[in-house]
Order: sequence, then C-alpha cells, then structure tokens
Amino acid sequence: MSSLKVSDNRRFLTRADGTPFFFLGDTAWELFHRLNREDAEFYLRTRAAQGYTVIQAVVLAEFDGLGVANAYGERPLENNDPTKPQSKYFEHVDWIVNKAAELGLHIGMLPTWGDKWNKKWGQGPEIFTPENAEIYAAWLARRYRDKPIIWILGGDRPVETELHFAIIRATARGIKQGDGGAHLMTFHPQGGQGSSKPFHNDDWLDFNMWQSGHSAKDLANYNMIARDYNRTPIKPVLDAEPRYEDHPVMRKEDLEANRWFDEFDVRKAAYWSLFAGAFGHTYGCHPMWQFWDETRPVVNRVRTPWKKAITLPGAVQMGYARKLLESRPIPSRIPDQSLIASGQGEGGAHVQATRDDKGSFAMIYIPDGQTVEVDTGKLTGERLRAWWFNPRDGKAQAAGEGLKTEQRRWAPPSTNGGNGNDWVLVLDDAAKNFAAPGV
Repeated sequence: MSSLKVSDNRRFLTRADGTPFFFLGDTAWELFHRLNREDAEFYLRTRAAQGYTVIQAVVLAEFDGLGVANAYGERPLENNDPTKPQSKYFEHVDWIVNKAAELGLHIGMLPTWGDKWNKKWGQGPEIFTPENAEIYAAWLARRYRDKPIIWILGGDRPVETELHFAIIRATARGIKQGDGGAHLMTFHPQGGQGSSKPFHNDDWLDFNMWQSGHSAKDLANYNMIARDYNRTPIKPVLDAEPRYEDHPVMRKEDLEANRWFDEFDVRKAAYWSLFAGAFGHTYGCHPMWQFWDETRPVVNRVRTPWKKAITLPGAVQMGYARKLLESRPIPSRIPDQSLIASGQGEGGAHVQATRDDKGSFAMIYIPDGQTVEVDTGKLTGERLRAWWFNPRDGKAQAAGEGLKTEQRRWAPPSTNGGNGNDWVLVLDDAAKNFAAPGV
C-alpha cells in the first residue's frame, strides 16, 4: 500500500514511520497507453536512477485512450462504459504499477484524463456520470488498494458545472470505498489554475496541486504556491505541471519567435516553487509526457524522440534539487523572503528564500548571478558556515565560516547573469555541523 500521509504540521508528506517523503514527480501521462513493457521498464529504471519518486500517469489516456488500443492491442472499457473495465488492458497497467513498486516509485494515478468528463477540447468523448464514476473509481481503487499509489483526479480540465463537481466528488467517494482511505488524493487542474479554488475545503483533498503551465518564460509560480501555502485549513501544495523542458513557449509572441523552454527554465520553476513552500515538485518534458518518436504524429511542435529526451539536462538536475533539500531537515522548512534584505530582483531575476523554522539553516535561490544582501537575524548560532550549491551539476563549494553579522552581501561565483549563472546560497548554523549541501 502507499503508506504515505500528510505530516503533523500539514506542510509535507511522510512515510508511515514518519520519515519525510520527497515528492519528485514526472509527467508520464501516456505511459500506460503507449509504451510496451520493455520501454516502460527502461523509462521507469531511468527515472528511478535520476532520483524521481512519483510517476504521474493516466489510465484513460488523452490521445483517444478509449478508441486507440495500447501497445498490446487492448482497450480499457467495453463500449466506453466505465462500469465495464477490460481485464487485459488492466493487466498491462498492473505490470507497470508493480514494476514501479519494485523500483521504489509511487504511481500518481489519474483514473481518467479530463476530456472524458469535460471535453472542452481534445478527443473525448464524455462518458462519465456521477453514478458510473463512483463505480469505476471504486473498482480501480480496490484493484490497487495494496500498491504504492497517489490518486490524482481531474486531468487538465476546468470544473465548470454542478455536474462536473458531482462527477469529481463521486470519483473521490468511489476511491475511498475501494481502498478504505489507504492512499492520498488530490486534483490536477487546467493550466494556470490550482486545485484549491474548487476543492480546498473538501475533506478528500489531501494536498493541493497547481498547473502553472507553459504560457510564458519566468511565470511567477512562487506566487501560486504562496497563495495556497497561506490558506486555511493548511494543506500541502506543489506545482504538479510547470513549464516543460523542450516545450515551445506558448505565448503568441514567443511562438512566433520560435522560443523554447530549456533546463534553466525548468530549474527556476523548481527552486522558485520549492523555496516558496511547496512540499515537492513535478518535472515535465514535452516529448516525454507523450512518449513521442518519429513514428507518431507531431503534437504541438514536439521535436525530440523520448529516448533521447529522457536524459535532457533538466531531467537530471531535478535530482540535484531533491538531494539539496534532503541534506537539511525537511519538516521544519518554511518560506521566508525577509531573509533578503536587498537584491530580491524582479521578473526572471526574482530571488526566493527558505529556511528552517528554528533558524538552523537558510537557502536562497539566486537565478541571475546577482549580489544579494542577507538578513541573518533569524538564524541561530554565533557562527555561520556558507556554501554555494550549483544546481547545474549538484556540487557544493565552501564559501567560508565566520561570526554571524546581521546583514552581509553575497556575490555568487559567476555573476554575469543569464542561463548558467543560477546558484543556491546555503547558510548553516556552524554548530549544527551539517554535511555539504546536496551530499
């Protein structure tokens, strides 16, 4: 079973024994639908080795997941009836879920893509009612009751009508009936939106998701995270679909200029959201979510075969971010912009800060190589030990130790701005004797 729960302070996830669980996700939406077992194992082994912990995948997939068969010629439902799942299709889903479990991965399982309950665009058709959604969800949850699953409802569509609310809530009821509440549950929203607006006060929603999306470079996802971080009741929050690596920038002028998101955009979205209070982060890559290769139609300018894209720099660098945060106490980490006395930056140069709530450490993400002045008044100890952590290669270099002063200016090792000059300043209470960050 999943054995994950929300932490006592309601900010993070933990395992059953109370140890922190770092949610590092990847959007593999078409995993069950498009990949055979050999390719699925290659994908899962690669992501596990890179440090990922959650794979977000869809049972009834976006690319005509009802009409187009999986790699073994099987479709999921008889006559598109959610109350009549086809066992052969789900045997392949079983295989992938079990292989992921062997590798220490959780599946963030979407019972369906959103076009099956609110078509809006895409293939559809809309097949769900509150009645059949509850039956289908209960059947699915019983099947995976003892597997490492995180349930993700929704699927990139807005909740616009009372019927939509009823379908989602019926799905949540069905899941709880089927697995007895054994797994955490959340909602994946449309681009630019969060789960909190429609469902924050619903008891079934264990944590909030944002899809900050692919509309523009330097989109301030830290504001989205901060908004939900400050809501009551307190619930954990993360950006579950930020800008994808190797994805065209979707704003009209960027499309016309043929601009693409790269690993720097990916890193910035991750550190901005994590340091703003997110309990984890989801990476995404345009070729990967659809498992594109040259045999498939080009969707939204996709250009790189997925087996090449799987080792793009940003994909690897997400593992460095996980190691950085796991090298310091996780459950007591809070966002704190007051650490930045000056040099907070604007737009793409925005500096984001986090610290231990007791003051044993602080981390400051500096995206543009700029100098910042840090207020260390909230940090403990008479002496501070400083490090520069390089988010591009995961390595840290010592930056000295000395008496704590109330304010001090810090200039990163490279300061000429732009891609390749983002750094994380780590300040430790020297008496804590923390290891080098990221180790």
